[in-house]
Amino acid sequence: MTPGCRTISRAISALIAGALWLGTLPTFGWGNSGHTWINQVAAERIPTSMPKFLRTKSTVERIAYLGPEPDRWRETGNSTLNQAQAPDHFIDLERIDGLGDLPKSRYDFIKMLYAKRAATTDHPDEYLPERVGFQPYITEEVYERLEIAFRNYRELKLKKQNTAPVEGDIVFYMGWLGHYVADGAQPLHTSVNYDGWVQANPNGYTTEHGIHSRFESDFVDHAATAKSFAGLVHAPERVTNTFSDYQTYLRVTFALVPRVYELDKQGAFDGTGTPESLKFLNERLAAGSQMLLDLWYTAWLQSAEPLPPPPARPAPPN
Repeated sequence: MTPGCRTISRAISALIAGALWLGTLPTFGWGNSGHTWINQVAAERIPTSMPKFLRTKSTVERIAYLGPEPDRWRETGNSTLNQAQAPDHFIDLERIDGLGDLPKSRYDFIKMLYAKRAATTDHPDEYLPERVGFQPYITEEVYERLEIAFRNYRELKLKKQNTAPVEGDIVFYMGWLGHYVADGAQPLHTSVNYDGWVQANPNGYTTEHGIHSRFESDFVDHAATAKSFAGLVHAPERVTNTFSDYQTYLRVTFALVPRVYELDKQGAFDGTGTPESLKFLNERLAAGSQMLLDLWYTAWLQSAEPLPPPPARPAPPN
């Protein structure tokens, strides 16, 4: 998520606290190029075991186009849509450290954060959900939409009925999912230090705004192409547990936050960069494509499994 989006989210928190603050209109996370390429590279590696319609040229182009789609929903900075979905693009992992396993429900997570806020005396509003972010939740929610669509596709095929309508849903969900998985590969989408270092700073990292767009937009546009990282993406593998494994993916990304600042300190994101910054960038773009491809593949495989029985409905009160 870009600095402006985080600004919008913080403005919502400020309203709750009684003080409104708005920043400038954002640039886009990973830029249009990065999001497009991450989706494109993943789509070009869809295996033959998945439906044939996914491997047509037009479908690959559509999935690639949809990579930046949630950023297009942010183009009017102070819109209701922007404010509602801005926190989906990030999660500040420092703020949830020590809270234990995350509940799978977005609303249970919100309850957890409000409980933490109520128990906190030092800057409690830092635990407002819109400040912490919902990155793993939107990803799981879109993933589940995709799995359901694949399941519907299988049912229509079995009945020899027209699959074209659900094929459109599948392609949209695949492209939409790609945006958030790509955001999860960008270290600055996982940290309070998302656009200038705000914590204790013994290493002298920049505290000025600008590093976020300098890395994910300017540097990407000058130094990368889809081909530059495509060779790092291999055949898909099934994800064991989409929600917990995605959190592991985010934690791996989060561990690289200092590396972004170190490279920036060296001027490694200027122009076409250095061998070290190019390697880092291509590895991050490839990580996004790989996780995306693995989730698509997992959704397809999972859609063939029998559905678990629905949970028992609670007994009505006496």
